[in-house]
Amino acid sequence: MTDVPGRSARPVWPALVVASALTLICAVVAGVAAGAAGTELTRGPSTDELRRASAEEVARRWWVWPAGRIFPETLAYSAEQGGEEQAARVGISPDTRCASALDRALRTALAKAGCQGVLRATYLDALQGVLVTVGVVAFPNEHAAVRARAALPHSGKPSPGLRALAFPGTVSDRFTSQGRQAGSVRQAGPYVVLTTAGQIDGRPARAVGQQRPGMFAFAPDLGERVLAVLSRPQMPDCGEAREWRC
Repeated sequence: MTDVPGRSARPVWPALVVASALTLICAVVAGVAAGAAGTELTRGPSTDELRRASAEEVARRWWVWPAGRIFPETLAYSAEQGGEEQAARVGISPDTRCASALDRALRTALAKAGCQGVLRATYLDALQGVLVTVGVVAFPNEHAAVRARAALPHSGKPSPGLRALAFPGTVSDRFTSQGRQAGSVRQAGPYVVLTTAGQIDGRPARAVGQQRPGMFAFAPDLGERVLAVLSRPQMPDCGEAREWRC
């Protein structure tokens, strides 16, 4: 190499070292990032993720479960005389609109809470003298359901409340909202379950003389049975292809 007069030669190796070091650092960073991404993709779900997935699955049940799974053909209840009896399902409504199932006085409050739909079915008691309509009111989450529960009457009276569901040509064809004599409200998870009960002959509640509350005491049992199954949390199981996507 020939020196240029008045100028000192500038060494090249420091720049090469810096460039090499930067290349090495970038490679290490890329490797760490790739490793982290691989770990994220291959790790199992966290406990919080499992809980969220479970809550979302519960909130979808009213929409994805078959109606017969929510309202089975028979529901057990505690009889007034003691022991256990079975109520038989008369029918299930295909109409899931909130406004169709609820008295007008409740519609605004439940709509504000986020009512997504109401599933209704009517059952006949074992003695074939009392009809009970069970209504599942679905909300986006538990917080919304709690809000809705607070807006509902706590007196146990059937009105305002769930509207009676009758099926023409069956034992329930005279069951109307005027004949409602007892009601109940329960809440668990994203669901509020209401019941309304009356006598099979369709007599108006105002025409009933002496009240017999024990006659309708089993009605809340039916609602609680439906609610217990519908709201019971289930942790995700990737082996259950029909229930979960993993």
